[in-house]
Amino acid sequence: FAPSAVLPRGSLRQSTAGPSMQLYSAGKMQGKGVNIIPIFKRPDSLDGSMVGDQGFDPFGFSGWVNMKFCREAELKHGRVAMLAFVGIMVESAGITFPGVTKVFGASTNIFEIHNKAVEVGAMGQILLWVGVFEMLAGYPGMTQTMEGGARAPGDFGFDPLGLGKGDKLARKQLSEITNGRLAMLAVSGIVHHTIITGKGPLG
Repeated sequence: FAPSAVLPRGSLRQSTAGPSMQLYSAGKMQGKGVNIIPIFKRPDSLDGSMVGDQGFDPFGFSGWVNMKFCREAELKHGRVAMLAFVGIMVESAGITFPGVTKVFGASTNIFEIHNKAVEVGAMGQILLWVGVFEMLAGYPGMTQTMEGGARAPGDFGFDPLGLGKGDKLARKQLSEITNGRLAMLAVSGIVHHTIITGKGPLG
């Protein structure tokens, strides 16, 4: 049985038609020539050289905001959101480390856990150490990038497992930015879902 023998040729052409996405790598800039919203003109400030650039900027922010600053912020928020998503799912599944329930209780509600963490001082510790990291590494690194240094946005030279060595880096960068964007949407959805229904992502 050959499906191509009974399917109209027009259907075959339609199934293969559509925009192609290039992989961000040496000599091939991901997003170069791709316009995610064809009815809008691709902004001149988005030239496809930035990882994950698909020409999406309907409000024209890229024309008056430094895109290096925006990319630094996007990567930072994406990384935090990916960690948050994992933490939310682990909490919702009732998976805990030994001794955790004695401090935070057995609740799987993200807001109850957050409020308890504030009460016992855990959130204060997180704020303290994140602030220290920002002062010692985050702000100096971003300043170097903004002033035209060689540092790429979000690059802290942290790769102890060598996952980004050689030709693997381009693919990892693209995976990070796309998964970070998805995680930001997912966490936002989970938070609002919990507010409206009172239930977590796993019910």
